[in-house]
Formats: sequence, C-alpha cells, structure tokens
Amino acid sequence: MKRTLRLLHSIIILSITACSVSKNTVEPDDQPIVGWGSSEGISRLEESRYKTDFFKLANHFESQHNKIFCGPTSAAIVLNSLRVRNGSIQIPEDKTLLNQSDLQFLASKKWSPFFQRYTQNNIFLNSPKSRAFVLGKVLLDPKGNIIIDEKGKSKKDRGFQVRQLAELFREHGLSVKVSIVNQALDNTSIKNEIIENLRTPNDYVIVNYKRTVLNQAGGGHISPLGAYHKASDSFLVMDVTPNKADWVWVKADLLIQAMRTFDTHENRGYLLVKEKKSQ
Repeated sequence: MKRTLRLLHSIIILSITACSVSKNTVEPDDQPIVGWGSSEGISRLEESRYKTDFFKLANHFESQHNKIFCGPTSAAIVLNSLRVRNGSIQIPEDKTLLNQSDLQFLASKKWSPFFQRYTQNNIFLNSPKSRAFVLGKVLLDPKGNIIIDEKGKSKKDRGFQVRQLAELFREHGLSVKVSIVNQALDNTSIKNEIIENLRTPNDYVIVNYKRTVLNQAGGGHISPLGAYHKASDSFLVMDVTPNKADWVWVKADLLIQAMRTFDTHENRGYLLVKEKKSQ
C-alpha cells in the first residue's frame, strides 16, 4: 500500500512539473516576435541561408525623417542598394541637404559637396504621387473641387498605398511585382516567393503591413525585409522607424496576417523590386 502511495505521489509531482514547464516556457523558435539584437535574434541571422539582401540594405539603411515617410524611406534604401556606385545609372543629387548659409562656404563650381544618392526628398522627382499629397494635401476631383468623404470631411490620402509605391519604383525605371495579400493568395505561395527573393541577389522585398497585428503601436507601415530563418519560420523586418520599433524577426504566418489587412481601397501586400533586364 505504501509503495503504491509513493508511486502515485511521484506521478502527481511529475505531472505538476510537466504542466508548469509547458505553461511557462516558450521555446525561442516558437516566439512570434524576436528582437534582432537579442541573442536569439543574432543566432537566427548567423544561421540564415536566406540573407543575401540583408547586407546591402543594412549598408544603405536610414530611418524615416518624419512619421509619414515610411514609404519614401524604404524606396530610398532599396534604390541606393541597387544603384549606388553603378556607373551606368545617373543618380540625382539632393541639393536640399545643405541650406544657403552652408553653401556660402562652398563656392567652387568645379566640385559638388553632394553625393549622387537617393534620399527621402529626391525620390519624389519621379513619383506619380506628389510629396504634398503624401503629407496630407486635400484630394481634388478632375474639376479641382475638394473631394468629400462619407463623413462629410475633406478627403486625404497620406503616405503610400502598396500600388502607389509600386508606381514610384516604375517611374524610377525598376521592375516591380505587386502582390496584394487577400484571401485568394495562400500563405505557402506568399512565403515561398519571398524566401526565393531573399535567396537571390539584386532584388528586394518591401512589405506593407498593419503594426497592431504585431502588437506594435501605430497603423499601416512599410519596411524592407532582410532575411528568412527556416528553423523558426520567421522573416527579419528591417523597420525604418527605430523611434517606434526595433528590427524584429516575425513568424511568417503572423507577418502575412499583418499584410492581409485592409488599407484605403484594398488589402495591403508586398513588392518584389529589381532592375529591368535591359539594364
């Protein structure tokens, strides 16, 4: 009898311990979001076999100048990653980076203090959507009248929707594939396409997603992807707003869920961007 009771007691203790472990311990690979600067995040980047894009993106990375310019920032990073030090493509100088009081000290006409480089300002030189409308200028109809929304307020369209950003890249002479993440597009196809892009050089992925799905503050957001880690099935989002969020590894299904959210006219999605074959 005593032996039976001791055996029963041992089983109960083991059961309690097992339950405690299962409830309180989350394996690193099971965490939906992991900071890239954590020990786990660093290990994922080291282990990743799909990180070709990361190094150029990191080299040309910059944070957005204001709370609206996630699209222009992502565009500048990708354009510079593709074209800086490419002698066959003329990149504009951004002469707004120095003001007139600065230029008085740089009077030489034979030398320019400006780099040929894309910035969050000069990407608008080739943009179907103007800087003013991105910042919130009231929308007008073809006759020049203010457009009124369903609530009776003047209508605005701040930032970039995913198709609008695609048109900006096309105006800059790039090849762009747009994928709107709706119910017709399955997770496996999305994941495989993005992974293939991250495996190959000279093409980049930009995602448009809703922050709240990732338990982050804010609404819609745009940033490039830098890598994929197979063991954890997670993508590295290189967030262009370090004031708000770090770069993070996000579970593939969770990131896709964040893209499968409604924007102004349709769902969000992602862009695959590269140079045209003729170049």
